Amino acid sequence: MIALGDGVEIGYDDVGTGIPVAFIHGFPHNRALWAPQLGALVDRARCIAPDLRGFGESSKHGPFTIDQFADDVAMLLRNLGIERAVVAGISMGGYVAFALWRRHRSLVRALVLADTRAGADSDEARAKRIALIDVARTRGSGAVADNQITGMVGKTTRAKRPALIDEVHRMLESAGVDGIVGALEAMMGRIDSTTTLATIDVPTLVVVGAEDVLTPVSEAELLREAIRGSKLEVIEHAGHVSNFERPAAFNHVLSEFLAALDYA
Repeated sequence: MIALGDGVEIGYDDVGTGIPVAFIHGFPHNRALWAPQLGALVDRARCIAPDLRGFGESSKHGPFTIDQFADDVAMLLRNLGIERAVVAGISMGGYVAFALWRRHRSLVRALVLADTRAGADSDEARAKRIALIDVARTRGSGAVADNQITGMVGKTTRAKRPALIDEVHRMLESAGVDGIVGALEAMMGRIDSTTTLATIDVPTLVVVGAEDVLTPVSEAELLREAIRGSKLEVIEHAGHVSNFERPAAFNHVLSEFLAALDYA
């Protein structure tokens, strides 16, 4: 489906009934990253998974900022008549979730922060993003996928699930260069969300793959410590896309979290 508004088209899936959950993908993914969740939760939640602008079926033009991504998601939810949703963001989607909390707090019923971090980019991280922008512009999306795939999945997946690696690689290389560059610049320009964590007063689930090398367990522990009442779940034998590598384990902890909201 395609939603129109504010000069942008947003491709999205909207399936199931129950508590609304907005699933926000990472970089350089699209909404297909959340297919294992939408398929499993369709009987207990209304699952909305948009493509962020620059990716999937959404508009390819900017502006590309984390705040703009958040505003696009907020626009979509309001267009769908959703007053409050659980916001689940993975990796870059976690940065968007923090921005949604700051900019559209009334929309956020609860948060799921998966394989993400609160801090802004270090100088080293910025340098790596600048180098990746050069790769995208000079060699294209396939080269970006080649660059990213090893860090994107865990060592267990790399050793035992070549078909899943191929599937993730195809998703990464399907991203357009403009979207890749725009998202990298958006992540470099994002603010530090560390001070945001103490303001979060909705139920929050933090999830991380035990083998995540991009946003490791130590980053997830910082989130749990700073967000009052939050819960941390570590998914064994999974890397940075823990929801895709170990969907049954991820869906189990997410389902338990959603069930607890029914009684909150």
